[in-house]
Amino acid sequence: MKFLPQFLPKFLLLSVLRKASIKTAVALSVLMLPTVLLAWPWTQDMMNQPSIKPQEGAGYPFPKRSIPVQGLPTKVANRDEAKELQNPVPVTEDSLKKGRTLFRIICSACHGLTGKADSPVSAKIGAIALTDDYVQQNLTEGWIWGTITFGSYVMPAYGIPDPEKGGSNDLSVEERWHVVNYVRTLAREKPAN
Repeated sequence: MKFLPQFLPKFLLLSVLRKASIKTAVALSVLMLPTVLLAWPWTQDMMNQPSIKPQEGAGYPFPKRSIPVQGLPTKVANRDEAKELQNPVPVTEDSLKKGRTLFRIICSACHGLTGKADSPVSAKIGAIALTDDYVQQNLTEGWIWGTITFGSYVMPAYGIPDPEKGGSNDLSVEERWHVVNYVRTLAREKPAN
């Protein structure tokens, strides 16, 4: 009798012992075990516990002197303010290689692989040729960076999330400068396949 659970009521225990064997009593106690365990307070659903759900309430401030993963953002509000920015990324082979890769991934769908607006959709959406004198001589590097960051009339923003224009945060600040370095070389570059 020592092996029988203590939570069985006495009348049930006595009736089981009188009419059935010990095996039946053990089987009955095993069948009742889930019911007893589910009644305990620790079985409450975890969703009902006090916690902060995603997107709920104000976020915690970042620790002092912490830097975002993508680096420090440039403090300009629009493309016009970016016009006078100086390119902090020197023109090196590594920078041009990164810029070329990013240009082919993000920009070539509209501006073509060579930047001459020769993709199938260029004429349909009004993409400009980046090899023209207007772009190469009249537009500052800051303006090109600002256009990549904030977009233009047709071009989406690739530096800031903008739900109205369909912008995204695809390129970091430094990556946009690499693309600017590469765009500046498009007029000199020979056509590549």
